[in-house]
Amino acid sequence: MARRRDREQVTFPDRDAIVAFIRSSPTAVGKREIARHFELGIEHRGALKALLRELEDTGTVERGPGRRLGPRDALPEVTMLVVTDIDPDGELLARPVGARGDEPGAPRIFMQPERRGTPAIAVGTRLLARLSRTAPDEYQARPIRIMEGDAGRVVGVFMTDARLRGGGFAGRIVPTDRRHKTEYRVAMTDAGGAEPGELVVGDILPRSRMGLPQAAVIDRLGDMANPRTFSLVAIHTHGIPTEFPDAAVAEAEAARPVSLDGREDLRDLPLVTIDGADARDFDDAVWAEAAADGGWNAVVAIADVAHYVRPGSALDAEARRRGNSVYFPDRVVPMLPEALSNDLCSLRPDEPRACLAVRLRIDAEGRLTGHRFVRALMRSAARLTYDQVQAAADGRPDEATGPLLEPVIRPLYGVFGALLKARAQRGTLDLDLPERQVILGPDGHIDRVVPRRRYDSHRLIEELMIAANVAAAEAATGRQMPCLYRIHDAPDPAKVEALRPVLESLGLRLARGQVLKPRHFNDIITRVEGTPHAPMVHDLVLRSQSQAQYRPENIGHFGLALRRYAHFTSPIRRYADLVVHRALIAAFGLGDGAERQETGALDALGEHLGQTERRAAVAERESVDRYTAAYLSERVGSEVSGRIAGVTRFGLFVRLEETGADGLVPVSTLPTDFYDHDEKAHALVGRRWGRVYRLGESVRVRIVEADPATGGLVLALLDPEDRWSPGIVAARASRPGPTRRTPRARKPR
Repeated sequence: MARRRDREQVTFPDRDAIVAFIRSSPTAVGKREIARHFELGIEHRGALKALLRELEDTGTVERGPGRRLGPRDALPEVTMLVVTDIDPDGELLARPVGARGDEPGAPRIFMQPERRGTPAIAVGTRLLARLSRTAPDEYQARPIRIMEGDAGRVVGVFMTDARLRGGGFAGRIVPTDRRHKTEYRVAMTDAGGAEPGELVVGDILPRSRMGLPQAAVIDRLGDMANPRTFSLVAIHTHGIPTEFPDAAVAEAEAARPVSLDGREDLRDLPLVTIDGADARDFDDAVWAEAAADGGWNAVVAIADVAHYVRPGSALDAEARRRGNSVYFPDRVVPMLPEALSNDLCSLRPDEPRACLAVRLRIDAEGRLTGHRFVRALMRSAARLTYDQVQAAADGRPDEATGPLLEPVIRPLYGVFGALLKARAQRGTLDLDLPERQVILGPDGHIDRVVPRRRYDSHRLIEELMIAANVAAAEAATGRQMPCLYRIHDAPDPAKVEALRPVLESLGLRLARGQVLKPRHFNDIITRVEGTPHAPMVHDLVLRSQSQAQYRPENIGHFGLALRRYAHFTSPIRRYADLVVHRALIAAFGLGDGAERQETGALDALGEHLGQTERRAAVAERESVDRYTAAYLSERVGSEVSGRIAGVTRFGLFVRLEETGADGLVPVSTLPTDFYDHDEKAHALVGRRWGRVYRLGESVRVRIVEADPATGGLVLALLDPEDRWSPGIVAARASRPGPTRRTPRARKPR
């Protein structure tokens, strides 16, 4: 009787409560689970059935297999995915095949780590996966079957093993991908002459019932002890094409220099290229002069790639397929054959070159007040480096920059100063994102790994390129010419909300109740400048931002605080810029090489170019990781300083101060405790003793392992003293579940 009276006292849940329960469930639910959760009895069956039918009729929920209910926008439990990216913490992200990652409310899908014995998963891999919902807009995906991509091939180091020789095997392949845990036996007949320690590519063979899976060596890439093989690992792992089709090479080699016919003559204008000392192609040249009204006239001349690479040609098809050039410490995989990228399309000094130039009019406050695009013939007056130009501006000119200081370099810094005023007025997002530079000796050995230095000369070129890109976007819009814009959406509100608690714990507040602008983030960055928290805040602000994309629908560029923006200045190395060149040539009737593409085609092209851009970024980063690991392998056991740059459930990523490399401190090596991952606080919190390891903290670590084959670094914390954060511990102690445990009021022995 008591149980009946309790049931009679149960209040039937309202519509919102039931919808919230269905949405929060990691899998679809049936009436039985709903009734059990809300403690409903048989007397509520009719009302529950009617309410669920109403939710289904209105599209709030939908029925799946077994008549089980899930949110209308929920992904199917088994879904075909494509791996799209690696997040800052090293976890793979995916999306459903055919879906766009920039759609409003698009869920985040995290790939679970591969099980031992399964093929490695890389960016671009397509697979069938089983999804479990971990939050309303978040899923964990467990691979069921890899459909294409890297599943049938492995890149690794060939190792001999005496224990295998008795069974007719020459050795084994140890994968270079740190996520790929499986090793492959290689039969004597399948070794292809591979030597111990060589980097090889192997075809994975059908698996037998017993022992390790097998592979056959199909390519030998060189001795893994030679640093020049590190780039080859990334190239082959990510399927970056290196050989050009014969037809594309023939078209490039048949190209000839252009004449002045139909072009504006800029050969007497002292345009100069300014690039890094290790630059391999020169596709932009600049010039400026003071205007009578107090403003500036400037010219940005860009290599006329559209003249040589025509729509529908073999060159065009291959450039489109590659999407962009890929840069490694020891080589470049170009988008165009060398006959173009290093010759006819490279703005080398004292050689006539075809260009598409934009004449810019900039007022004293740095605002772009006018522009005119011309097809021209130019001759670069000098090939300068950032170091040279900065030294000249600082009063230390050399033989090359001395004669150019007053007529060329001073005016360039003058227009730069004006553009900086406009940048400050717009309130662009200014993040300090250090970049690693691998410096190689003449024989290819690793001399050092250092943060890449940035000067005002770098920013000078960046600001002029931004002005040219804005002019290109405005020109295409003004002529109603479909164009690939470089868009950058405002931050995802959910990411911003996740950022607020961490900032507030540092005494920083992000504006509420208004549309966020880049200047709001800049205010936060300015307040922490020079403090120990600055790197952490820069990282957190970066993670809260959306990813820039190529789209025909213009929504502006949030980070640069610009209404219109397109990539125009690097057609040698980015296909998107070539598309913009063709659109401008068509819009202004500037001659051959024009192309007008409709919005639908541009949308698909933008998606493809986004994928090749991400592929290149991952490959370049992994290559630098391997070079850095090789450099640090000679310092195993040494103690270095670093800062916690990532916090995951499996450990801490520490960024080393000297080299900028990221290494893992496994959670199993932290002082004895059970650690919970507090995602909102970006921290690992010990359940028993309350130790807290938080993003941004300075630490001392010992280098335990540095593996050049995988690029992996394993570190150990040197300072195991307790970290106490009563606020976080108290907050976690108040939560239900297994983590509800108050730490003892004494420190561990």
